Amino acid sequence: MVDVSQHELVPEHTVLEDDELEEVLTEYNIDRTDLPKIKRNDAALPDDAEVGDVIQIVRDSRTTDQSVVYRLVVE
Repeated sequence: MVDVSQHELVPEHTVLEDDELEEVLTEYNIDRTDLPKIKRNDAALPDDAEVGDVIQIVRDSRTTDQSVVYRLVVE
């Protein structure tokens, strides 16, 4: 079986630690539930991602070199 998360076109997905998450939520003045959602069964998620975790996704960008987005893992 192919591990989709290791494909070269899939951006880097990492689970945020609690202290990193608090910095992000404070910076944007939002709650965890205000973040866009990503389903737990998404093939690109790291194996250690659990429902309620926040994922940081780092994508390549033509204009800013890298683009960072955050997603809340849901059922």
